[in-house]
Amino acid sequence: MASAAEQMAANLSWGALGKATELRQRIFFTIGLLMVYRLGTYIPVPGIDAAALRDFMSNAGQGLGGMLNLFTGGAVSRMGIFALGIMPYISASIIVQLLASMVPALEQLKKEGEQGRRKINQYTRYGTVALALFQSWGIAVSLEAGELAQDPGLFFKLSCVITLVGGTMFLMWLGEQITARGIGNGTSLIIFVGIVAEIPVALAQFFEQGRSGQISTPLILGIIVMVVLVIAFVVFMERALRKIHILYPKRQVGMKVYDGGSSHLPVKVNPAGVIPAIFASSLLLLPSTVGTFTGSQGTGVMATILAYLGYGQPLHLVAMTAMIVFFAYFYTFNVAFKVEDVAENLKNQSGSIPGIKPGKKTEEYLEYVVNRVLVLGAAYLAAVCLLPEILIANVGIPFYFGGTSVLIVVSVTMDTINQIQSHLLAHQYEGLIERSNLRGKKRTGAPRPPARR
Repeated sequence: MASAAEQMAANLSWGALGKATELRQRIFFTIGLLMVYRLGTYIPVPGIDAAALRDFMSNAGQGLGGMLNLFTGGAVSRMGIFALGIMPYISASIIVQLLASMVPALEQLKKEGEQGRRKINQYTRYGTVALALFQSWGIAVSLEAGELAQDPGLFFKLSCVITLVGGTMFLMWLGEQITARGIGNGTSLIIFVGIVAEIPVALAQFFEQGRSGQISTPLILGIIVMVVLVIAFVVFMERALRKIHILYPKRQVGMKVYDGGSSHLPVKVNPAGVIPAIFASSLLLLPSTVGTFTGSQGTGVMATILAYLGYGQPLHLVAMTAMIVFFAYFYTFNVAFKVEDVAENLKNQSGSIPGIKPGKKTEEYLEYVVNRVLVLGAAYLAAVCLLPEILIANVGIPFYFGGTSVLIVVSVTMDTINQIQSHLLAHQYEGLIERSNLRGKKRTGAPRPPARR
């Protein structure tokens, strides 16, 4: 039998959005900041030769250049101030989280609550600046080597570095503001908006290829069917749960006695969501952001890395798979579903899993269950991200139909809708509490007339 909360959630109407003032403000705030981000992708870095850049990007539309353009919302093709995108921040977050699980001092900070979290966020910002400086200097040098600068020299390099680093830090601030004062995860929404904004152009190019005969009609229909099937599969897997039965005994709190009951602890098949795909893509893009603008002139170690990590290359596919699996487990056990915290919360609430002792045994059982579930979750993420990418590399269709982009768009959409529904449900609860308080005041405020005899 469904609980009262589940019944209320099932009867939730989107018409309640008009009454939820705070939620509307959060949505408008989020939309406003995302519009600022899109405007920034059209502001060019000073000193860029626009004609040479267009010619270069027309040749680099596929491969690593296309991947960079995908995750920066087209800012790379226009060499906008947000050309680095949010990827340095994501890469710094990965590095800090990895260090936090290995360095005792950082691990202790994670246990200090809000103050420790702020300190770790500060280290992440420092790491973002360092990575952005490194990548932007590499891009500035590469732009000069590729003859894309109008006036090469030290002044151009410094202006390019300052502009790109400032753009990345501004994007990081936008993402944090959206997460804190808006709706949804700010970092994921920035990537999501960048992908969605370029889809109309990608569709126009795709159908133009079909009209000119470069792609056959059956192949176009097959790709459309593939995208629809991938979307349906992602929605199904993101909603899939492994429910763990939880029992609560009868207990007394003060003068009240609460009856025992039971519930379920939901474990998602993919607790980490879209984060492993974003993390893996950002790390694979780290060397390409430095070397992509050198084009065919790249030599030495960077040229070798770019050749072996080329889009659709076997090493690229193997590295992508390994990173997705690693981050699926790492992010789940360190952030999304920390088994020691869940076991401790169950013990504090007097909850227990049937046949499992509270405490250490519960933690071991949860770790066992999550490990088994993640085998399916990591395989699903790898399949969704890689199978369409293999077809894209062989057929030559736009990147926006790839598994990573579809996964990000669908997952972020579902997560944002769930957050909106949670806010609406909380607003509905507040309305019920206010109405009950008003009724209580009316009953106590107005004296009842004496009964007639």
